[in-house]
Amino acid sequence: MDRKPKGHILKRTGIRLPLIIWSVAVLYPIIWMIIGSFKSNAEIYANPWGLPASFNFQNFFDAWNNYNIDLGVFNSLFVTVVGALLTLILAVPTSYALERLTFKGSTVLFNLYIAAMMIPMVLGWIPLFFLLMNIGMLDNLFGLAIVYAVSQLPFSIFVLTTFMGSIPKELEEAAAIDGMSPYRILWKIITPLSMSGIITVTIMNAIQFWNEYFMALIFLQTRENYTLGLAIDFISREAAYTNAWGTLFASLTIAIIPVIILYAIFQRRISKGMTEGAIKG
Repeated sequence: MDRKPKGHILKRTGIRLPLIIWSVAVLYPIIWMIIGSFKSNAEIYANPWGLPASFNFQNFFDAWNNYNIDLGVFNSLFVTVVGALLTLILAVPTSYALERLTFKGSTVLFNLYIAAMMIPMVLGWIPLFFLLMNIGMLDNLFGLAIVYAVSQLPFSIFVLTTFMGSIPKELEEAAAIDGMSPYRILWKIITPLSMSGIITVTIMNAIQFWNEYFMALIFLQTRENYTLGLAIDFISREAAYTNAWGTLFASLTIAIIPVIILYAIFQRRISKGMTEGAIKG
């Protein structure tokens, strides 16, 4: 009788210990960075691992006012919101058409979207660069938002078709008998019932767009259009010459706090949405 509880405890410890170690490895640099954002340069050099003498917000003011982090935040917010909305506008009706409407080539089209998830985005950067240049949308935030939306379409369609496929067809048939058009059925019935999947896709896409760096680096050229990642990269290069490490830490803190808050608020919704999608699929 005594061996079973001990074995159970050892098993649970064996499972949790690697998770605890991994959590410390991930969280410690973030905590160290946030603490460093409240230190002066002298404190960072004198005691890089210790707590600040006082929590000074001067680094945040410098980052916001002197290094134009405010502009980077606005630009990232713009491409994130526009990109996420465009993805939904394109993905929701496409998912409904592929899942519910029978037409020639629908299976092939769906398989193409799934196959696109396996293609590295880096292969399209050079053609996209010349395409945006030819249509006059290079170094344009709206053009970047369109690229973001298109890049996440395959994933979004994959998730949403799974949710829409779980909705009973009898609801649509009853609505059609009542005289509702396919468009009204989509927006009045299918969309509300797929809300868990829509929220999950939107949050995951928004986090992806907010953190994206390489496409912004390639497609944006003027500092006024820099997203947050590019603005922080500019500060990191400046810090190498001006020793503005506290300002750099403050900029990084400004960048990650919205993501942490967003994920903390919707973590259960994201987990529930992904789990429901896997089960329904």
